[in-house]
Amino acid sequence: MKKKILYAVALLAGTLTFSSCQLDEYNPTGGDANIENFDAWSGLEVYCYSPLAEQLYTVYDFLSVAEGGTDMWLTSGGAPDYAMQPIYYEGLTTNTNATNKLFKQAYSCIGSCNAVIHNADKVQGGTESAIATLTAEAKTLRAFYNLILVTYYGAVTLSDNEPDDADVNPKRNTVEEFYTSIITDLTEAAAVLDVQPYQGNYGRVCKKTALGLLARAYAQGAGEGLTENGVSYWQRAKEVAEDIINNAASYNVYLYPDVADVWAEANNRNNPEALFIVSGRDANDDSYNYVNCNNNLLIYTICNPYKISDLYQHAEASNYYLGQVNTNCFAPSQYTINVFDPSWDKRYENTFMTAFANFSVVDDGLIPYSKVRVQIKNSTIKKYGMGSQYANQYIYPYLDITRNTNSYSGYTQYMCKGIWPKGETSGDQSTLITDVKNPFVIDYPVDVDDNRFAIVLSKDYKTAEEKEQSIYFTVNIDDLFDGDQYKTAPFDDTNSYQLYPSLIKYDWLYDGVQGSSMQRRNGDMMVMRTAEIYLIAAEACQQLGETATAAKYLQVLRDRAARPGTTAPTLTTVDENTIFDEYAREMAGEFNRWALLKRHRAIGERLKLYNSRAAQYFNEDIHYCRPISSDFLEQIDNSDEYGDNGYGTTPGKGY
Repeated sequence: MKKKILYAVALLAGTLTFSSCQLDEYNPTGGDANIENFDAWSGLEVYCYSPLAEQLYTVYDFLSVAEGGTDMWLTSGGAPDYAMQPIYYEGLTTNTNATNKLFKQAYSCIGSCNAVIHNADKVQGGTESAIATLTAEAKTLRAFYNLILVTYYGAVTLSDNEPDDADVNPKRNTVEEFYTSIITDLTEAAAVLDVQPYQGNYGRVCKKTALGLLARAYAQGAGEGLTENGVSYWQRAKEVAEDIINNAASYNVYLYPDVADVWAEANNRNNPEALFIVSGRDANDDSYNYVNCNNNLLIYTICNPYKISDLYQHAEASNYYLGQVNTNCFAPSQYTINVFDPSWDKRYENTFMTAFANFSVVDDGLIPYSKVRVQIKNSTIKKYGMGSQYANQYIYPYLDITRNTNSYSGYTQYMCKGIWPKGETSGDQSTLITDVKNPFVIDYPVDVDDNRFAIVLSKDYKTAEEKEQSIYFTVNIDDLFDGDQYKTAPFDDTNSYQLYPSLIKYDWLYDGVQGSSMQRRNGDMMVMRTAEIYLIAAEACQQLGETATAAKYLQVLRDRAARPGTTAPTLTTVDENTIFDEYAREMAGEFNRWALLKRHRAIGERLKLYNSRAAQYFNEDIHYCRPISSDFLEQIDNSDEYGDNGYGTTPGKGY
C-alpha cells in the first residue's frame, strides 16, 4: 500500500541548504534518469544523511522540541520568553518555527531513502555487497526519520514514494502501521549491515545502529500499547536491549567503565560508546559531500558569565574558551539540578558547568597571564559578598589556551594547552597540567580558596557567612529561582539572575572542531549511545514487573559514575520515577526527554510537579503530539481533512 506526501514541495520550501552536494548525475528533488548508475545511486544514499548534521543535531530547533516542554528544561532568567512555544506550549501552533522545521526535516529525505531502496535491484556497477549494505543503510535512516515523525506528530503519513512523486491529497496512516514499518526496516537492516561501517566511515550507520534504534522503537511503541504476535513491545524492547548488552563484543558495542571518558575531548571523534554518530565537519570525507555543518548549540546551552563583567574578563565575542555564548536561554529546572547527588555522582560536573573562570593565551602573547588576573578590591568584596580576608589578592586564570592558525579545518583553532594548578600564580607554562580530559568539566566541589574561579554556582545552599569564606562570587542555585521558574530581574543587586548551570555536552575545544566563528563547535554528535540501551533494558524490565533486573542495569551506569573514593548507592527498588531520574542523570540534553515522558503518558503529571509555567498551558488532549507543519498544510489540497493535530487551524485533529 503506497502513501504519498509532498516531499518535493517540502524541499523547495527551504528545508535544507547544501553547500557541496557533489551529486552531479542525480538531482534528488526531481528526475531520476541516471538512478541506475551506481555512483549516482550511492550519491543519493549519502544525501539521505543530510538532515542529521545540516539541521537536526546542530541547531536549536530539534533540541527545543525533543527536550523542551518537559520537567527538565526552562528558559533562563535573561531570556524568559525565548522559544517559549516548544518549551512551555505557550502559543504553540502549526507555524511555530521549531516544530514546523522538524516536520519538514524528518520528511525531507524519506523520499530519497525510498528511491535508494526501490532502485537497488536496477543498479549497474558496484558490488552486490555494497548495494546490499547501502540499501540497508537507507532502511535504517528511513526508520529513524519515521520514528521521529510518529513520536512527535503521531499518526501522520507513512510514505513509500520517491522525491518527485508528490501527492497534494495525502492520507494518514495509523500509529501501528508506522511502527510495523519501522520494525520491519530495522530488522531487515540489522540482518544485512556489518559490524563495521561501510568503507570504515564511522559517520555511516551499521549493525549496532539498527539494533539500537530497534530497541528504542520497541520502547516508544510500547507506550502506544502495541504488541507483536501477541507479545508486548516492552518484552521485545527488553529482548533486543539484552541481546545487545549480552553480545556487546560481537556487535562492536562498548560502554566506558568511567563516565568521564564518554565526554573526554579525545573521545569525541568516533566515540566507541556511540551507536549512531552525526559526524562533525572534517571528521570524515563524506561530511563535505552533503552538509553545511555549523553546530551552534553551545550558544543556547551555556550562560554568559560576562554579565558579571568586573569579575569575568572575556567579552562573549572573543571568548576563546566558552565560545560566543550570546543567546543563553536553555537552562535546567530545579528538578534537573536536584536529581543529581554530586557527593558521589560525577555526571553532575560532566553535564553542567557551574564554575566560571578566566583564561590566558600565553602563546604569541595574545592574552598574557597577568593581564587577566582580577584584583579583589573592597568594593568587589562588598558587592559580591566575598571574604574580606582576600582583599587585594587576585583571581587568576584557570586554563591556558593555545591557537593554531594553520589548522586543517581552514579556521583558526583555539585549544586547551593545560590547566593552571591551584595555588600556582607564576604564569610559567611549564607548570600547566596537560592531562585534561575535558576543560569544561570543573571538579566538584570547588574549594573556597581556589583563586582560579571568578563565579561559582553552588548546589549546596550557602549562607552569607559561608559565602564569605570563598575567594570567588558564590551564587546559590536555589536563589536563581522564583518558585520553579528562573527569576527575571536582579535579586542581589548584580546580574547573577542571568546565570544558570550550563549544559556543556555540546561545547568542545580541540583542533578541528571550531567553525567559521566562535559560535561554531563542529564536534561529533551521538544520536544514540550504549548507555541508552541499559536504560531501555531497565525501563522495559520495570514495566514488565522485573524490578530486580531493572536495578541491575541501572546500577551499571551508577557505578561507573561514582567519583574516586565513593560508592554509588545501591538501588533496592525501581519504579517509574526511578527510571525517569536515571534517564535525567545519564541523558540530560541528549534529545530524548520528551519522547521518554510521552511513552509513559507522564508529561502533564511531571509538569505539574516541576514546570508550572508549562503545566499552565499543557493540554492532555492535544499536546502529546506536536503540531503539523503549516507549510505542509498550506501546500496540500485536503488540509481540512488531514488536520493539524488539534491546534485550531483546521476543523479537526485529523486522526
